[in-house]
Amino acid sequence: MNILFVYNKPKDEFSPDDDDVLTQLEATQSSAIELGHTTSALAVSLNLETFETELIKYNPDLVFNLVESLVGIESFMHFVPLILEKNNFKITGCPSEALYLTTNKILAKKLMRSASIQTPDWFTKNDSKEWIESLNNPFIIKPISADASVGLDEDSVIRNPKNFYSELLNRSNKFGECFGEEYIEGREFNLSILEIDGKPKVMPAAEILFQNYPQGKEKVVGYNSKWNSDSFEYNNTPRSFDLPISDSELILKLNKIAIDCWSLFNLSGYARVDFRVSEKGQIFVLEVNANPCISPDAGFAAACQKAGYTYTSTIESIIKAALK
Repeated sequence: MNILFVYNKPKDEFSPDDDDVLTQLEATQSSAIELGHTTSALAVSLNLETFETELIKYNPDLVFNLVESLVGIESFMHFVPLILEKNNFKITGCPSEALYLTTNKILAKKLMRSASIQTPDWFTKNDSKEWIESLNNPFIIKPISADASVGLDEDSVIRNPKNFYSELLNRSNKFGECFGEEYIEGREFNLSILEIDGKPKVMPAAEILFQNYPQGKEKVVGYNSKWNSDSFEYNNTPRSFDLPISDSELILKLNKIAIDCWSLFNLSGYARVDFRVSEKGQIFVLEVNANPCISPDAGFAAACQKAGYTYTSTIESIIKAALK
């Protein structure tokens, strides 16, 4: 096939999370060529009219969508598949609707609650200051639409309710609109899902370990954990697939909830669901990532490899899912 790879052009200033799309582009194109396909690549900006014209000119058999944001704004990522769907092109990954619903974390949480999928409590700037400051449990302040842990660090966890509202405003000014989410003390898991033969298959569960964390240091998978290789967080939050037998029942529950999320948001191709499990064993969905990073060194590829899929066979499955 003739496959066109579309990706968001990184911003001018260097940031590892933004430039990672180029790593994904190189790796996925290489695998597609290995599989015998002809490939080309097209960078996308907010000039969507030009993009649509170029798209029609290329007239590919399939579009491999690697767009994570437009001009650095993650909530715009669904624009590209929307245009592709309008022009009846086959496209890898999730449809525009799923990307729109999951990129807005508040909307996603409301939908999960409506489907009886447990997710931590939350507040937004639309809630009254008095009510927000009346809450008792610790909360973590997160950007509503940013991904790749942008805007997350241990200082995002606020334990004094009197600071909830002011930190919400401060971080919203810095990282875009934010919300407060109840901070769940406990274990963190990522479950990757790959579509095989038209059905979602959950890859082995990965636990993010917080090693050597001193007492009082908040256990957050923040920006440093993912992107700053010189940081304490990066070097002390490894992922582990070696879970004890005693976790077998827990893993079955996580798998079921991951599939429930897949169905709820009408996901396709590939996705990832992030969980926290409280010290009492309660399972909370933190986020449904309908467009996870698929670099060879990322968690999604690692989970697929653990399940016996090479990187190229993973890309082959993503391509096949788009052709169904």
